[in-house]
Amino acid sequence: MNSFFSVLQWFFLVWHGRFAALLILLGVVVASWVSETEATSAWQGTAAGRALGLIGMPFAAARQVLFDSYQHVVLRERLSQPVTLVEIDESSLKSIGQWPWPRNQLAVLIDMIAAQKPLAIGLDFYMPELDQTSPGRVADNLPVGHEGLARRLRQLPSHEARLVQSLKAAPTVLGAAGLDQETPITRSGLRAVPVRVSGGDALPYLMHYPWVLASLPELQAAARGQALLSIDAGQTVIRRMPLVMAVNSQVLPSLALEMLRVATAEPTLQVTVDAHGINSITVADLRIPTQARGDVWLHFARRHDDDLARQVSAAAVMQGRLPADALLDKLVLVGLTGAGLNDKRFTPLGQLVPGIELQAQLLETALEGRFLLRPWWLKGVEMGLLVIIGLLMVWLIPGQRRATSSALMTRLRQAPGWLFLAGCMAWLLTGFVLFAHWGWLMDASAVLLGYALVLPSLMFSVMLKTEHDNQRLAVIQQQLREDAARVTGELAVARHIQLGSLPDAARAFPDEHRFELATLLEPAREVGGDLFDFFMIDEHRLCFVVADVSGKGVPASLFMAVTKTLTKSFSLRLPGGPAEVVMAANQDLSRENVGMLFVTLLLGVLDVQSGALELVNAGHDAPWRLSRLGSVEKIATPLSTGGPPLCVVDDFVYLPQHLQLEPGDTLCLITDGVTEAMNEAGELFGSDRLRTALAATATEPDLGRVIERVRADIAGFVGAAQASDDLTLLLLRWNPAEAAVGA
Repeated sequence: MNSFFSVLQWFFLVWHGRFAALLILLGVVVASWVSETEATSAWQGTAAGRALGLIGMPFAAARQVLFDSYQHVVLRERLSQPVTLVEIDESSLKSIGQWPWPRNQLAVLIDMIAAQKPLAIGLDFYMPELDQTSPGRVADNLPVGHEGLARRLRQLPSHEARLVQSLKAAPTVLGAAGLDQETPITRSGLRAVPVRVSGGDALPYLMHYPWVLASLPELQAAARGQALLSIDAGQTVIRRMPLVMAVNSQVLPSLALEMLRVATAEPTLQVTVDAHGINSITVADLRIPTQARGDVWLHFARRHDDDLARQVSAAAVMQGRLPADALLDKLVLVGLTGAGLNDKRFTPLGQLVPGIELQAQLLETALEGRFLLRPWWLKGVEMGLLVIIGLLMVWLIPGQRRATSSALMTRLRQAPGWLFLAGCMAWLLTGFVLFAHWGWLMDASAVLLGYALVLPSLMFSVMLKTEHDNQRLAVIQQQLREDAARVTGELAVARHIQLGSLPDAARAFPDEHRFELATLLEPAREVGGDLFDFFMIDEHRLCFVVADVSGKGVPASLFMAVTKTLTKSFSLRLPGGPAEVVMAANQDLSRENVGMLFVTLLLGVLDVQSGALELVNAGHDAPWRLSRLGSVEKIATPLSTGGPPLCVVDDFVYLPQHLQLEPGDTLCLITDGVTEAMNEAGELFGSDRLRTALAATATEPDLGRVIERVRADIAGFVGAAQASDDLTLLLLRWNPAEAAVGA
């Protein structure tokens, strides 16, 4: 188990976490791509096809949710009513009888519809077996002794013959179902008008069935068209519907498409194939662009069950209760909607609708020219964007703070998460705009999922790196404790080591003219808990810290070392500025604070070009500002910024204070050992005496002399009294004019 975690840690730490993030990005790209691969018939139902489906399932599900949300936001409003649904509903079943109805009753319904001269009548069901209520079939089932009645019944025409007359007299289209398994009543083909295919072979791309369950041959011969009613059985929610399918090598139209052909009296349909699959299908003057498999995305309108002009009961038709022109020049769909008939499907709008409603939506969308479209090349655009965003994340987020000549790159490194999130949101908004205005289905979910998977990987790598640093620091801290216990008689050496770990203001920036620094730290004992630090984050930003650990001696000095290390490490690695650094240090110090110590801290970042200053005050003494004209002011911390000392409130949200320095301004940062220096009478040095000391040297060009004056005033005030606390001063003067002269 330990070896497993070691390998996992290595995996997320190698190359600053970039290696793991790149592998995850590659997996995201592959999974997103295969989630939408238009598999040919050779792949359908195979183990490879199923494996591809499992890999891409999360991305396919996210894409469906996104596209459904598009439809919820931008509903299709019906511009006209070219389609009427004659529904075999519950009132029809109650009036005529249970389904299936005798074929002569169905013939009456077709005759009543045809009398109003519709353009086409589509039957959304099939009749593969003989009607058991036909006179001849009834005669065969009469008991012995009724031979005369049986003879007379056999002289009557069958119900199929009656229905054939009605089918021939009307522009009817019969439905059929494609099946994957053979039954005693299935066939290997369908009597249908041939579909013309140009540009290539359509069969490899089409939904394919080896068998078909169709109406009786005499009924097929009587109708003007035959069509498949099948929809992909894998769709729980119907979003796409095929316009053409295949039974063996026979290309067959869907019910809606064949009704359009019959309505326009076209002899055939035209299917166009290109290198990417089915390109379009043409009926008369109507060209319908399709997806590669010959199907289309439907833009759904909401079904209203109380729309009595669009949905009429079959009983009302047979009883003559419709206006005489209610079905004139309409595309009429006849189908089952009654309870218990099991022909219901869900739409992206969350409605459970009958099968003929789907065919009606397909016809309406085709006639209005408002199909949704997802061009084959759009997936490549999305994958390109995913790769670009992913590579930028992998490159920028783990990057250390390095000096760069580009201000733009500096800003990118400061807030990569927000930048990428804003880009993904912009991409999502673009998808809604394209859907609303042009009906294009652009998938932003792949980019968002990629962002959601790659970014946590990079953040996890940063966390592991921090934990690794913490463990290393814990080892150092423990070693320091052990060494301190063993060398109690060598604290002078420890004092030398502690002071030597602090940066030397005189030598830290030998060629720097934009600012000056001067420092002083005097522990109250051999070692203490005060600290200061300063370093460049990049070529324009100087970070400086003054802090005071509660307590004194060895424990405070150890805690001081850890605090100094953490603040510098986080300042160089975290992109969020001084507030994020202080919050991160607070969390880490609180987690390992066995001695229940706390730290007051003042951390600032100065832009040495512009003089912009950010300060975060964690319970520390306020700094002082000395102008080049000699004025002295104490910089108060607003209530809306800063916060308590570190290790007092876990997870406290610190906010920065923003200031603007003027050329020649000097900042004076202290610890409470300055203002609380105590003389033998128990009096404190205080802020007023400090102000006086600073004012006396406010215009002094040498910062070292300013520190000497303040130190001399404190020493003169304390006298022979023992030092009560560590004493620290840090002076920072901003000299932009000096930088210009040096340039």
